[in-house]
Amino acid sequence: MKLKLGWKKITAAALVLTLMSGGTLLFADSIQDRIRVWMNGQELKDGAYLIDNKIYVPVRDISGATNWNKSSGTLRIVKPNVHIFLFKGDTAFGNVNRGKLKFNVFSQVDTLHDDVEAVKVAIEDPGGSIKDIQSQSNIQGKDNFWFRTYDFTYDFDTVGKYSVGFYIKTSAGSGFEKVAEKVITVLK
Repeated sequence: MKLKLGWKKITAAALVLTLMSGGTLLFADSIQDRIRVWMNGQELKDGAYLIDNKIYVPVRDISGATNWNKSSGTLRIVKPNVHIFLFKGDTAFGNVNRGKLKFNVFSQVDTLHDDVEAVKVAIEDPGGSIKDIQSQSNIQGKDNFWFRTYDFTYDFDTVGKYSVGFYIKTSAGSGFEKVAEKVITVLK
């Protein structure tokens, strides 16, 4: 089968392709650079972009609880100041040896300017498994508070870094998101 194309059709197709690629080139020119972003010693997966001398970082990569409301077109980011202390009896600790340990977690929270549904403390092992320690609801109206868990026993069975996280649930329909963490290193 022979394909006959006239020079007018070829010229029109070339013009359309040129215009389409020109629009793409104009968009590409406005994004000047892709930027590598490091937060707390770890590189963010998607990085950021420099557009018109402004840096844009994906919100999902920012540490904090987020609540996107599509109908109102608003994004709420909740990031209070949280200090986490680990206690074995009355003694604070950080690093431990392998084995079972009975301890509690003390979290000091301030500058929580938004009402939240609940908070919780959980521990993540080096393999990524998360175990909830304790949660509390009815946090509305508290911008400065302490949250201390009951004593519990945890088996640090693997050498490596464990993360004790403080999580916030912004609304009844949302999940918990980590807003702060304390690292426990299991030495041997």
